[in-house]
This record gives sequence, structure tokens and C-alpha cells, in this order.
Amino acid sequence: MATTYDFPSDLLAGQEELHQVRAELLALLKRLPWSVEPLDGFSDDHGWRKVERPASPGWTADEQAEVEKLRERERELTVFVTCHRFWAEVAAAEKVDARMSLKHVRETETPAQEPGAEGRSTP
Repeated sequence: MATTYDFPSDLLAGQEELHQVRAELLALLKRLPWSVEPLDGFSDDHGWRKVERPASPGWTADEQAEVEKLRERERELTVFVTCHRFWAEVAAAEKVDARMSLKHVRETETPAQEPGAEGRSTP
């Protein structure tokens, strides 16, 4: 049976916010044009697979600022989570398992345990 860890609430909150920021950043990057700068489209079939890109209008200054804001917050949260004082209490042989447990803690929670779940309905 897997070891359960008593993660501090601030570490859990930091990891949850990190999940949210990464999801928000990924969704934003999927919506944006493929190139930050305006570029012509191209088609290349000389490699092992054909690659095509439509012309890119580039990102607006607001879009670039939003991406940078999310990336900066992701870096801050990553440092907070990985350098948290909790990790000093975990034996070296257990740190990888503990880190994986923290990353997946929200997947193992039941809806009643999930923060803020009381007002939500599940689809």
C-alpha cells in the first residue's frame, strides 16, 4: 500500500494553484497563433512527415503580457512547491514518492473532500 503523507495546507494550496496556472497557460497557448511574431505560412514535405502552418498574425502585446504573467507565476509556484520546508522532513528514499503523491493528491480526493466542492454539481 502506498504511503500517505500529511502535506501542509500551504503546500497543497501551492500545488493546486500550480495545476491551475499550468492549465490556464496551456489553454491560452492553444488559442494563440503558432508564432509570436507575424510570419508567412509554409509547407514542408522534405522531412519524415509533412509540416504545414498557416500565416500567423503574431501575438498582440496583451497576449504576450498574459503569457509572461502566467509563466512568471508558474515559476514562482514551482520554486515554492519544490523548496517548501516540508521536503526536509521527508526521507531521501521517499521524496520521489511523496512528490508524486502531492502532484496527484487532487485525483485521489473524493468530491466531498475537494475544496469548494460543496456548491458544485458534477456533470
